[in-house]
Amino acid sequence: MENISSLWIIIVLVTAVLFWYSKTKSKFISSLRPIPSSKKPCPKLPLGTLGWPFIGETIEFISCAYSDRPESFMDKRRLMYGKVFKSHIFGTPTIVSTDAEVSRFVLQSDAKSFVPFYPKSLTELMGKSSILLINGSLQRKIHGLIGSFFKSPHLKHQITRDMQNYVQQSMDKWREGQPIFIQDETKNIAFQVLVKALISLNPGEEMEILKTQFQEFILGLMSLPVKVPGSQLYRSLQAKKRMVKIVNKIIQSKRSSSSTVPKDVVDVLLKDASELLTDDLIADNMIDMMIPGEDSVPVLMTLAVKYLSDCPAALHQLMEENMKLKRLKAQNGKPLVWSDYLSSLPFTQSVITETLRMGNIIIGVMRKAMKNIEIKGHLIPKGWCFFAYFRSVHLDENHYDWPYQFNPLRWQNKDIINSYNFTPFGGGQRLCPGLDLARLEASIFLHHFVTNFRWVAEDDTIVNFPTVRMKKRMPVWVKRREDSDSY
Repeated sequence: MENISSLWIIIVLVTAVLFWYSKTKSKFISSLRPIPSSKKPCPKLPLGTLGWPFIGETIEFISCAYSDRPESFMDKRRLMYGKVFKSHIFGTPTIVSTDAEVSRFVLQSDAKSFVPFYPKSLTELMGKSSILLINGSLQRKIHGLIGSFFKSPHLKHQITRDMQNYVQQSMDKWREGQPIFIQDETKNIAFQVLVKALISLNPGEEMEILKTQFQEFILGLMSLPVKVPGSQLYRSLQAKKRMVKIVNKIIQSKRSSSSTVPKDVVDVLLKDASELLTDDLIADNMIDMMIPGEDSVPVLMTLAVKYLSDCPAALHQLMEENMKLKRLKAQNGKPLVWSDYLSSLPFTQSVITETLRMGNIIIGVMRKAMKNIEIKGHLIPKGWCFFAYFRSVHLDENHYDWPYQFNPLRWQNKDIINSYNFTPFGGGQRLCPGLDLARLEASIFLHHFVTNFRWVAEDDTIVNFPTVRMKKRMPVWVKRREDSDSY
């Protein structure tokens, strides 16, 4: 994904626009027919513009997305039209929301009102059985089973043990006098931890094969929706088939053995008696669930290092908190457990929360309206896309003082669970089930990093499109701490 040029992105999107226009023209026209009159005032389409024929406002959206202020596209229209406005991006008429309350309503709605909306290339790669695309009782079942397992103390203990081991193995190889690319290191660590939690695959030859195929697979997420041999989408689909073959082999092995305590997500799904949970469905979803190990979790850790490098005061407070816990555990002769990372390091958790707010690893989510919907006097027509844009909410000065300033202290004694204005993991029935594990992994990495090293970061910039990442992969020059070192 990092090698996609801006010109290529524009070509991709213009092609997608033409495809979607041919498919949605009649639906678009029919969606504008007036709703039958009633005593209640008729809701109206939000203000806004659909832009140029065919391409809408997609090019301007992409242009802003590549800048250091991607939210400028939304903020400009919010000033002109309000927090909810209409546009035409990604080849479809769209209602854009920078209103936290409106977005929350849509995210909490069921499949009778809204269903997931993704680019065609992504839906081709995910498949119809992906947890990202399915709806109704099957989606709730899979989401519930995985969510419960991810919250279990058993898995948190396993994640903590594996994360500590992989972090230590990685950091043991770091050498002074040469740059360490934090983005690469965290991707390698997070992918191994997640794959172990999903299918109990340990590092080795099969893990390397899976990782190689996965790299080919994710290149297709932002590709042309063309499945001819030689195209990126075709190559990515072939890579997924090879990965599914590896996972199916593991599933068959598990079916022939008897395990009372689930060790991974596959075990959890296999123990369910539902005939709908076929081996192919389980295998497909295991591949899809590896994506956070490539993007979300490693980017969270990398951005935290970036922001801390630019904020010495926050870095010093983080180091002091973690060194204090490390000394306490050493005096008691006890190892750190998962509850230490999540409960005994409050400032570290505030650093992670502030990184999520500023980094906006997930800029928003898209849904498709299944019927005409009215929210706060706004009409969302059937067939239109709804884009809940989190970034504008997270960087709104009406919600956060000095929103572009990295300030973990703003989260002290603040309830983030019930906040409408903080949704880094989405919300509603499709809330990311791994949010606690993402925090846990980031806490473990930061603890070992700041208690074992001092570092100097090279200048680097954040790229926000098509995915959030560091332009130079976040190079740092490290120096190991002595036991008596303080920052």
